[in-house]
Amino acid sequence: MGAHNHPEVSLHTHALAEYMKFIDQRDWQGVAGLMLSSAAKLASGGANFLICPDNTIHQAMRFVVPRSPLPWLHIAEEVASVALERRYRHVGLTGTRWLVESEVYPEKLTARGVEFSRPTAEEREEINRIIMDELVYGNFKPEAIAYFQQVMQRMKHDGADAVVLGCTEIPLIMNDANSPLPVLDSTRILARAALRRAVQGSSATA
Repeated sequence: MGAHNHPEVSLHTHALAEYMKFIDQRDWQGVAGLMLSSAAKLASGGANFLICPDNTIHQAMRFVVPRSPLPWLHIAEEVASVALERRYRHVGLTGTRWLVESEVYPEKLTARGVEFSRPTAEEREEINRIIMDELVYGNFKPEAIAYFQQVMQRMKHDGADAVVLGCTEIPLIMNDANSPLPVLDSTRILARAALRRAVQGSSATA
């Protein structure tokens, strides 16, 4: 697009506290209401399509998409496509406990013939604690990195050949340089997919 150029970007989000009221109750219709509220505001501002970098609330997508004023890119679909492209056969999942216990990633990975494994119950709780009590507050501890490395090493031993960083905060401490497995950074993958979509859209209407 040329030096210093990029597609127009608009952002709207409700406070995490508003989302947590519904997430803690696993009320995905309530979550969908917040997402649709943002969608309406962005549509009125001229957006052509929508993305949500938050993996966990993709559990509400089944309630969002039928009522949305605009189309969405789905983060797990984009990650699954990249996994297939890179010829990964079995990926480990990391993220909040709400995400890794859901079918957000399993559904999209299975549709592309990619196997997956989830963290154990104990790992889910500790990863969730690290995300919600440390990373969202910008608190990055060496012990947290070591714990993620331990989980990823266990996944590698159990047959995973890549790992999904299924939370916007995980890439703050984990990446290809310090992970025992190649990483699928969901945040960056979605951002690149959005850029491609926006550029293609601009070309189509030029």
